[in-house]
Amino acid sequence: MQHDIYIAPSILSADFLHLGDELDSIATADLVHYDVMDGHFTANITYGQFVLGQLKKATDLPVDVHLMVTNPEEAVPLFIEAGADIVNFHWEAQTHAHRLVQQIREAGRQAAITLNPATPVSVLESIIDDLDMVLLMSVNPGYGGQKFIESTYAKTRALRRMCNEHHVNPRIEIDGGVGAGNAEALVAAGADTLVAGSGVFKYADRAAAITELRAAGERGRLVDA
Repeated sequence: MQHDIYIAPSILSADFLHLGDELDSIATADLVHYDVMDGHFTANITYGQFVLGQLKKATDLPVDVHLMVTNPEEAVPLFIEAGADIVNFHWEAQTHAHRLVQQIREAGRQAAITLNPATPVSVLESIIDDLDMVLLMSVNPGYGGQKFIESTYAKTRALRRMCNEHHVNPRIEIDGGVGAGNAEALVAAGADTLVAGSGVFKYADRAAAITELRAAGERGRLVDA
């Protein structure tokens, strides 16, 4: 079932000893958020394309691959081959954003760009028409469980205005410190896709947590309307 507000649990917070069961527990979500950290762009190292290939066999949900790597031009083909549905690279790490977006879309995948908290949305002015999604980091990348950065609301509104001015409607995804307490305000500001790690996986009943997040987001849609 497709929803207006997408919930994307981040498996960074999952128990990898029981990953199949963890994926089953979030089956009511809309996306799986797959954080790739390389130890260079971020201090941490997570997992790569081989784990993604196994994960794709264990879930029917689309997988949003968030590449926190210094070499997206080299990494993108590997994750496309492994089955990524959405390929999401950082503006701060790329050299030729337009070419990379076209490469992703020519492979039949959705193309997304991520912005760090300190990167203004204005950098996307010349490429926003070509994007399927924009991810705004609401914490600095590299670690789970960080405190939400409050200026994300204004940044989300600015991005939504840019999209409206260009008459395009890419999904606007927020990642970092997202939970039921701020989902409504984020959607009211213009977001429609919410990444939640501990905001889902810390609960025993993941389906209930996803429902609560989505309901809070839907309330924000009413405010936005």
